[in-house]
Amino acid sequence: MQLNTPAPTDQLGGSEYHIPVLPTQVLESFNFPDPAERTILDATAGGGGHSELLLRQGFRVIALDRDRDSLQETAARLSSYGERFTSVHSNFSDLDTALASLNIPSVDGILADFGVSSHQLDESSRGFSFMREGPLDMRMNQTSGPTAREVIETYSEENLKQLFREYGEEKKAGKIARCIVEDRGEKTFATTLDLADFILKIIGKREKIHPATRVFQALRIEVNDELGEIKTLMSKSLDLLNPGGRLSLISFHSLEDRLVKRFIAHHSQATIDRPEWPEPKPNPDFSLRALTKKPLIADKDECARNVRARTAKLRVAEKR
Repeated sequence: MQLNTPAPTDQLGGSEYHIPVLPTQVLESFNFPDPAERTILDATAGGGGHSELLLRQGFRVIALDRDRDSLQETAARLSSYGERFTSVHSNFSDLDTALASLNIPSVDGILADFGVSSHQLDESSRGFSFMREGPLDMRMNQTSGPTAREVIETYSEENLKQLFREYGEEKKAGKIARCIVEDRGEKTFATTLDLADFILKIIGKREKIHPATRVFQALRIEVNDELGEIKTLMSKSLDLLNPGGRLSLISFHSLEDRLVKRFIAHHSQATIDRPEWPEPKPNPDFSLRALTKKPLIADKDECARNVRARTAKLRVAEKR
């Protein structure tokens, strides 16, 4: 995918509430010639940075978010766009139900940014960051589901070990899980710093990143069922995109990007083959055309403006 010259910084959308990553690349992924006649679903609205970029181009935007606070802020900030902007409080995996509630059978584009918004990370009461004191919560939707504290205090040692290893890719998963289970009877893991300081104490400082980084990632993924949500969104998107519509997905760590890469690759293959077959067979899931051979990433200027863009990867596919 060829990208145009990046827009000036003051035209890249966003607010103090949320700075959108890869703004130029996202706009290029929806480079339709007639935006005024197109509808884009922003499945992870956050603070509305990407939605605002798309609205400025003339698109109609349907914005979803399971974080009610983020959605209310977004709806208020973008209210000046009138009927071209609609917000729905919904998990992105329920995109089909959200669109059905608006009597919209299909859309021309689906955008999903799987990262935690700047506001969520910066707001200590949400419990996402080990750099600030806050309740050990981590729920995107604070009205339902178990908190990170409940996971820490109720999961078995084996389940915690598996969680930290698979979702956090943490090498010392076994030791961390064992120590948590041994100490949680006497120690209360009520806040983010309770857990972060505990992990620092038992495994020490070993890399440039904080030793609690991978554990916090694993807990956030578990609490919000992030990988399951991504799989569901991608699967449902195939029935909701119009022919020629675009699927634009931004991931922030290897687990997410691997899911997206494999999904697009599989659905972009006309045939599939297996060693035990005498010849390749037609792929019944062939429904996409990959538009990005490699993920699109932020340039140096964007990374300087927005540190959270450093790990962002965008992959784009088109509905056949």
